[in-house]
Amino acid sequence: MQTKFFAYHSDGEAHLYTLKNKNDTRLAVTDAGAAVVSLIYRGVDVALGWEKGEDYKSNPGSLGATVGRNANRIAGGRFRLNGETIQLAKNDGENNLHSGPDAYKKRLWQTVEANDERITFLMDSPDGDQGLPGHMRLFASYELNNEDIVTLSYRAVSDQDTILNPTNHTYFNLNGQDSGDARDHMLRIYAKSFTPSDSGLIPTGEIASVEGTPLDFQYAHAIGRDMDLRDPLLAAAKGYDHNYCLWGTGLRTAAELRGDKSGILLTVLTDRPGVQLYTANTFSARGGKNGAEYRPYCAVCLETQAWPDAVNHPDFPSTVLKAGETFFSRTIWRFSHPED
Repeated sequence: MQTKFFAYHSDGEAHLYTLKNKNDTRLAVTDAGAAVVSLIYRGVDVALGWEKGEDYKSNPGSLGATVGRNANRIAGGRFRLNGETIQLAKNDGENNLHSGPDAYKKRLWQTVEANDERITFLMDSPDGDQGLPGHMRLFASYELNNEDIVTLSYRAVSDQDTILNPTNHTYFNLNGQDSGDARDHMLRIYAKSFTPSDSGLIPTGEIASVEGTPLDFQYAHAIGRDMDLRDPLLAAAKGYDHNYCLWGTGLRTAAELRGDKSGILLTVLTDRPGVQLYTANTFSARGGKNGAEYRPYCAVCLETQAWPDAVNHPDFPSTVLKAGETFFSRTIWRFSHPED
């Protein structure tokens, strides 16, 4: 494991930690936002990231970041917990997105473990942080093994009832982070249903079948095949920004993504109930690694998560973390290639 200075941060010095396996697969992460900075497999950097470490102080687009306490959207930034109404910041129109403007991606996490197999970061979040109750300690770990498997794990405990729905926001382009449009990537999602949403991308409460819709990825096909932005299901988001309700429970396959040019296959496994497919619909920025300019549809996010606005939908899998209980979750990224 290699450690080096990465950037000066508002909370101190940020560092870059690089894990390397016997195949020369390399995972680089930083304590600034507990974020993935690069992921090199077979010589291809498949994760979008910023060229300058200083950009991780704000991290536009949340590239590679650990998102918490609550990923995705909460309607009106408001919910009730234990009979009390809790109002959060509105940073996405009238809604709360990724816990508001005081995001974990902008903070320097504490590094509590760093060795050749694993890096673990800690966010010690006080009561009232982001408007949420409870002093919570959230640990986010990255592991890389010799089978080219990256394991992301989350562990948390709070001294009060609160909500928790962490995720990772890595943008993947399996042809290379600077290779442009990713709509020809082949995608399969192991879900028969999704949560329809309104114009603000807030779930209506319905659980609908993907069959006969442009959201059907039960069988692998190019992401852009059915991306007709005039379709009502895609128009509000200008592409894919949808939560899929995954088959089964426990650790199981959520999605498979293959680079159309590289042949690299990413298999995502998770124990979470959903995965958010986001195709970087409105993301556009300069300053990427190796001079890359990121444009809409240049990458794919597969954010394993609880369903959006779950705290306001009693029929959805709960995001409430009870006082004193331990939350634990795993997501796995497995990389392979036909020539392996």
